[in-house]
Amino acid sequence: MNIYVGNLAYSVTDDELRETFSAFGEVERASVIMDRDTGRSKGFGFVEMPDDSQAKAAIEGLNEKDLSGRAIRVNEAKPREDRPRRPRY
Repeated sequence: MNIYVGNLAYSVTDDELRETFSAFGEVERASVIMDRDTGRSKGFGFVEMPDDSQAKAAIEGLNEKDLSGRAIRVNEAKPREDRPRRPRY
């Protein structure tokens, strides 16, 4: 299951996100989304967990919990919409 994690502190790293979710089971991938222009965190990320029951437990256990001083929002990620690419100038 792919899990959306929002309201992340800008200081949170991929490793910290992985460690937080690994308390609930196996984490296949954890990534904080970075702004490609500034290299700074966008304040959200995604975690992939192969076991749906562990993923649901993580969502229940971590939603609105504190991570690095902020109450994170955790829910199942929605499928990505195909959007037309904007030209970069």
